[in-house]
Order: sequence, then C-alpha cells, then structure tokens
Amino acid sequence: MNNLQQALGNIDIYLFDQLLKGTFDNCRDILDAGCGGGRNIIYFLKNGFNVHGIDTNPEVVEQVKQLAAQLAPKLRADNFKVARAEYLPFADNTFHLVISSAVLHFANDHNHFDDMLRSMWRVLKPGGYMFARLASTIGITDKVQELGNGCYVLPDGSQRYLVDEDMLMEYTADLGGELFEPIKTTNVQGLRCMTTWCLRKTGNKQQPPPAKKPSKTLF
Repeated sequence: MNNLQQALGNIDIYLFDQLLKGTFDNCRDILDAGCGGGRNIIYFLKNGFNVHGIDTNPEVVEQVKQLAAQLAPKLRADNFKVARAEYLPFADNTFHLVISSAVLHFANDHNHFDDMLRSMWRVLKPGGYMFARLASTIGITDKVQELGNGCYVLPDGSQRYLVDEDMLMEYTADLGGELFEPIKTTNVQGLRCMTTWCLRKTGNKQQPPPAKKPSKTLF
C-alpha cells in the first residue's frame, strides 16, 4: 500500500481536493452523515479531528467504530451511531463540517430529500461547511426516465432521487448559504452523473426548525 492510500484511504476525490486546498483545516468537529465503513474519514481520524458518523446500517457502524478505535483511540465509541440523516441525534449548530457523500440521492421523494438536507443543515455551525456529493440530471437530462416526485431511472438502470443545478441554487439561497466551490458534475459515459455541491453556512437566514422526530421506532 502506498503512503498516500495509507494516509487517506479510498476517499472521495473531490473531498480530497478540499483537503489539498486546506478548506477544512480548522473544522475540528466533523459529522459524516452516511459514513458507511468510514472511507471518507480516515484522514480526519488520523489527524486529531473530533469525528462523528451516522449510518442506517448497524454492521457498518460497528466497522467504523473499530476503525476509529484503531486510528483515533481517544474518540468515544458513541461518536458513531445508527441513525437516519433526517433525524440526526445532535444539537443545533454542533459541527464545523458535515459530509454527505452519496446519501441524498437515496431520498424517497421531495419531502424526504428536504428533511435530510435540513437536518444536516440544522446541526452545522454558522460559518461551517457542508460537502455533498449526489446524483443529478445535469448532463443527462435527455437520458433519464422520470418516475415522479424527484425520482428517476438512470441509463445505468439504477433508480435515484435526482437534482439539477437550478434546484441546488434555490436551496443554497433558501438555506442562507453560499457556494465555496462552483457546482461540479462528473459524467460517467452518459450512464450517470455525480454532482459536488459545496456550501458554507453564512448565517444570513433564520435557522430552519429542528428536524421532526419520528412517530415510531425507525429500526
């Protein structure tokens, strides 16, 4: 294993780009909302950041707890929890950075997407950063099949909730945020498109209300 891979793991390339730019150097409190096995937090664990993570899959949460125990043994195990992005179990204004990589496009519909996004925004500190990677229609509008309520069938056969640039810019303004990077989209041979949406919470808009609590057990 080369030194770079050992230091960073299989990190999202656009998140790596922000690390190279030093964007998140002062983001001490970090949440990976949809952490999976922890591929995007290896650098942060190794470098003394206060890392938290949530995922709906108990097995991968156990995996990331074990990873954190190896790389950052001073972190509390309960920094990593089984939870849903729309019901984040954290107080308002907790994190300097929220990472949402390949999560938002699993929304069931417009309302679900909105709930997840506003929950992530709620726990972000004013001045904090949100890094999101999600599927979009950008560049493949004529190749996707609309199912309704924001959901589509992609040319690769997968079904996802898809956004477009206008929608992302409308949310940026509505949330009271600003882009700290231009919206960037990778087109994978016309089969799917992944968009990077990088927001900073400017604090120019009143905070959205806390995410609603579930009326029944989630798991």
